[in-house]
Amino acid sequence: MSLRQTASWTGLWGAALAASFSPLRVQLMFAIVAIGVIGMAHGASDLAIVKRGRKLPFLAAYGVIILLCLFWWHWSPALALPGFLLASALHFALEDAPKGGMSERLARGVSMIATPAFFHLREYNIILHQAGLTPSLLSSVTFFMANAGALCTLSLVITGLIRHDVRLITGTLALLILPPFVGFSMGFLILHALPQTRLRRIQLGYAHYTGYLYATWPVLLAAILLAAVTTCIMYPSSDADIKSLFAALASLAIPHMLITPYFEPGNSE
Repeated sequence: MSLRQTASWTGLWGAALAASFSPLRVQLMFAIVAIGVIGMAHGASDLAIVKRGRKLPFLAAYGVIILLCLFWWHWSPALALPGFLLASALHFALEDAPKGGMSERLARGVSMIATPAFFHLREYNIILHQAGLTPSLLSSVTFFMANAGALCTLSLVITGLIRHDVRLITGTLALLILPPFVGFSMGFLILHALPQTRLRRIQLGYAHYTGYLYATWPVLLAAILLAAVTTCIMYPSSDADIKSLFAALASLAIPHMLITPYFEPGNSE
């Protein structure tokens, strides 16, 4: 690990630990930066990997899904939230262990969503409630997630120890120990976003991240601005911060999950 990488990780972990002992609003801000800026870098190259002749239909499909997600979240967050969580779990399961067995894939997908509930059930309840989940379902959903997360965590830590996979162990323990927003942010970066960014950088032929970021920064900036503007319009109230975050993430993540794989090189045209 280079000196720059060491400094970056030290700063990130320092910010994560500081946020962990701060109020929920500070943890939310950490998640916005970690997921919505750093983590979004791998999705910013979605357009770059699409062949020139397919870029227009790709953008059209992407835009349609963004609008549908935003309207769905606005009209029925109680349905949109479970749908988003399930889609996210499936996405992580497919991408984070492409050569893993079915049990590992399932554990990775479920763990990313459910593990933060195990040690932080109260905070997890608050987050899901403010994100739009029906109050009558809160207790049963969080109880199920906490238990599923515990089982998946145990499985993944054992797998990591057997393989000497420091990344898997570190990311899983971050999900387990840190508060939900902070833990998910760190787990998301360690287990998904940063490895996927590295793969995209290699796929596009860049030897260094500076070249990759220089090529993708317009899309990344546009995505950040789009998320900020749409959520401010849809949720102008200051007490809708968590719902705004989930709506923004879903509107950008769902097309990344559904549309990009269809337009990737190698798929049928």
